[in-house]
Amino acid sequence: MQDLKISKKKPSFPISDQLNDYLSEYNRNIEIPIFYDDLLRFQGSVVVYDKDDNDTLWIRVYYNDYEREEIDLSLKKVYTILHSDGNESTIPFLNVDAIDYCTFGNSKPFRIKIRNILNDNYTYFYVKTADASRVYGLELEHMLSPYNLNFLVYNNTLIEEHIAGIPGDEFIKKMLPNCSKSEKSQIAKEFVKFNERCMIRLLGDMRSYNYVIVPTHDFDHVVYKIRPIDFDQQCYEGKFNIYRPQFFKENFEMVELVANSFQKFSIDQYKIEERSTLVKRLKSFHGRIDELMSCMLNDSISKDANIDLLKMKIFEYTQDVNFKRCNNMGQILKAALEFLVRNYEDVNLKRLKA
Repeated sequence: MQDLKISKKKPSFPISDQLNDYLSEYNRNIEIPIFYDDLLRFQGSVVVYDKDDNDTLWIRVYYNDYEREEIDLSLKKVYTILHSDGNESTIPFLNVDAIDYCTFGNSKPFRIKIRNILNDNYTYFYVKTADASRVYGLELEHMLSPYNLNFLVYNNTLIEEHIAGIPGDEFIKKMLPNCSKSEKSQIAKEFVKFNERCMIRLLGDMRSYNYVIVPTHDFDHVVYKIRPIDFDQQCYEGKFNIYRPQFFKENFEMVELVANSFQKFSIDQYKIEERSTLVKRLKSFHGRIDELMSCMLNDSISKDANIDLLKMKIFEYTQDVNFKRCNNMGQILKAALEFLVRNYEDVNLKRLKA
């Protein structure tokens, strides 16, 4: 499988005034007591290894004593704002166990581990630079996927909740071979739907380490779902296949699983199911989607060369002339969603007439 090349360094796009107003309207824009740049003032670090002594590409950072106290308190306040109503009565029972910094990738996030000292329950959240394309990706995931997302934006800082699950690359390597035939079939179906969802909403770079597998125990079996965890490549790249997880070599085992599990008819069936579900979500979030698309239509979140390449590739794929008229990524995504709705409604009308 030919590897797809991602831009070496995607620029971070500022939050526009219109997008900022949108985020305020939906309670995403809330004042927080610490910024991403504050966490960059660490004095040193140690490498974080996993249980098998492999380098995780995260480093655990530490700060001067006089700064650590202030940083810890601010991070506890952020946790209460993200997961509650900002009430500080619980702060004495919280502890910042670790602040980790990722040296890999564009976003270079901080991962914060917060523990409740009364019962040792803990959770994570992430502190990143507020990038407009990433914010659009988070909002689209919230509305167009089966999952809700919790995040905050304030000035140049983005706070994201942790998305729990088994990293896709780890699952493929260690757990997929031990799955039963019925489990593999169910995982294959989910990958088909995940692939379709990413393509339609233009979420790129879904290599196996950028999504997680979420197992849920039902009364007589385990249900597997696939969730993206990295929204950095929302509507940026020009190559259409970058928005299609099936074309990444890291997903070869998943593609092979689909090929071994289904005939083309079944694959087409699951694609239609996902498109139908997406249209229903679009109609459900109609007003909010329109507001978000209005922000994207007036925003710049990619390069002209990428826009020109992508619109022509999607035109070749769909033969919809509306894509050729697009001048930015917002227009391309809007055309893609309109194409989806139009074709879904055409199918339903034909069924009614029949």
